[in-house]
Amino acid sequence: MNTPVIHILLFLFVAATATAAATPTKRTNYLFTPHAKAVAGICTVIQTNTSLCCKTLKHVPTNDPIELIRALAVAAESSVKNSVAFLSEIKPKHTSNATAAAAISSCEKNLKYALEDFTEFWKAAGKDVKTLAHNYFTCKKTLMSIMGYHWTCLDDIEDKSLLKEMEIGIGVGKNLSSDSYDVFNGLNTIFKTFGIKVKLNEEDTSPRPPPLSAYYY
Repeated sequence: MNTPVIHILLFLFVAATATAAATPTKRTNYLFTPHAKAVAGICTVIQTNTSLCCKTLKHVPTNDPIELIRALAVAAESSVKNSVAFLSEIKPKHTSNATAAAAISSCEKNLKYALEDFTEFWKAAGKDVKTLAHNYFTCKKTLMSIMGYHWTCLDDIEDKSLLKEMEIGIGVGKNLSSDSYDVFNGLNTIFKTFGIKVKLNEEDTSPRPPPLSAYYY
């Protein structure tokens, strides 16, 4: 078993041990369950900190890797919606600062674009693994766009206190979106781990605009 998977299983074990300590009458060996191994097999492809992925998927009641992958994207979308609500809430207190107000409004606009991209993502992902595999490149490209909208939010903020406030407010959505992208980027590895024998299509299947000639009579 490779080192990243061992680290993830240890993280899940610590979390399970803490839960068991709170309820001593129930002994748990979650570390050795199929669910823990399924979560580890997915979160191991995350490029940075895997803890958020593990925490998010630990409570999803399925061992199906495809469903767990979808659950991570669902959590990311839900967190982005929360981020938009957060920005809407803090906007009034920054109205006296034109620069801060503009940064918040710009970020809010970007995250709404990200939510529109999630709509396109779910259309491409479909409801079965074959559709997901066929639209693999499109799904990955859309998740990259969603991730980009989050990074753009924070690029031009020079006020350190505002930057910290916004990082806290949109941080979960930003990190889960990044984790979802990492998971799709590492989908070949995940499929090999679980023995899923479906070829991932590396061609863009997103709808293309009509040729310019279609706009002329």
